[in-house]
Amino acid sequence: METTFFQNGNVRLHAVAAGPQDAPVVILLHGFPEFWYGWRKQIESLAAAGFRVIVPDQRGYNLSSKPSGVAAYALTELASDVIAIADQLAQKKIFLVGHDWGAAVAWTAALLHPQRIAKLTVLNVPHPSVMRKFLSAHPRQILRSWYVFFFQLPWLPEAFFSAFNFGLASRALLRSSRSGTFSPEDLAQYRAAWSHPGALTAMINWYRALFRTRIKFPDKTVRVPTRILWGERDAFLLPEMAQESLRYCTSAELFTFASATHWLQHEEPARISELLIDFFRA
Repeated sequence: METTFFQNGNVRLHAVAAGPQDAPVVILLHGFPEFWYGWRKQIESLAAAGFRVIVPDQRGYNLSSKPSGVAAYALTELASDVIAIADQLAQKKIFLVGHDWGAAVAWTAALLHPQRIAKLTVLNVPHPSVMRKFLSAHPRQILRSWYVFFFQLPWLPEAFFSAFNFGLASRALLRSSRSGTFSPEDLAQYRAAWSHPGALTAMINWYRALFRTRIKFPDKTVRVPTRILWGERDAFLLPEMAQESLRYCTSAELFTFASATHWLQHEEPARISELLIDFFRA
């Protein structure tokens, strides 16, 4: 894998890259609380299949810039990072993949910049309209999303997250995933990323921006071919949100994994790689 950087205004984005320089581009977007490392099990397979794979640390994470203020983490800003990467790679269209918050960014990019996305794949996060509906009107989902409301508080979430050498955060990953999904070495990688100055506040500011900046999409329908992949044992998001998201797409298909959790690409790496490659080659 290569190390590379992209620029979007004052924001510098660190990324790893692999695969032929002149190949179709696949951008993989990680979620909270990960960084590019969360896609490590897919990078080699996609590159070997003939794609140019770009995996950024999204703004606020690991080695990328951590702009101050909540407004810098609005979804419109996060989606603009994706388009900036595509521009600097001279790509008119890209294949876009996102998990967790990366999926939220991917949905947003497809809604705001459909002409730039050839195909979209999202893992375990619903369409923004479905997310908004379930967060406001479904008690079971509101209960599962307790941490989203907790993260609106100042400084306390950062203190909670970093306590006991990030022990609470590490335990949350272990408890919400299948046994053996995250090794001690993996958790050490995450702790190192979380330890960068300003990283915790930047990461949590994504949640704060969600409540403080509302996007008015010109069209709520995703008009690019879409594949939704969903682990049904997700501790954070209800599985019916996946099915509901199909109604907001002109061309979409859903693949569910009965024994997988929220951390789908970690737990079913070979199958996820296969589904990505098949979809993007078609």
